[in-house]
Amino acid sequence: MLNLSLQLADPRHRSVLSRPFVRRCLAAAISEPAEITVRVVDAVEGRELNRDYRGKDYATNVLTFDYSSASPVLADLVLCAPVVEREAQAQGLSLEHHYAHLLVHGALHAIGWDHEDDAEAADMQALEAFILATLGVPDPYVPRR
Repeated sequence: MLNLSLQLADPRHRSVLSRPFVRRCLAAAISEPAEITVRVVDAVEGRELNRDYRGKDYATNVLTFDYSSASPVLADLVLCAPVVEREAQAQGLSLEHHYAHLLVHGALHAIGWDHEDDAEAADMQALEAFILATLGVPDPYVPRR
């Protein structure tokens, strides 16, 4: 069971970020009961949150605030729309596929996955690719031509 709150503070990708799409992405990554808020923000709010909570003075693609990785999982995911859009264009990805990747990535952080070292990163990337394949999304770690 997933209790989802979807907040579009930056509405530019409203057509991509439907509630069913976001729910499907999160449910693919989290199999236990969860209460997740997904907030899509502009660059100003994204930068402020990254600066205030991570000490990094720039907007990043996704931030995960995990309050409980045990059941029920409690977390907030913050996605920065302009950063996601810029990255998708630069990587030759559809906006939908890039959002799916970042939602899965953030959800995995919410349940305790991390990528602090090379081994953790490889394991997390493999799991992300597997989950994304179940959603029909190509492996984001395979270079595009």
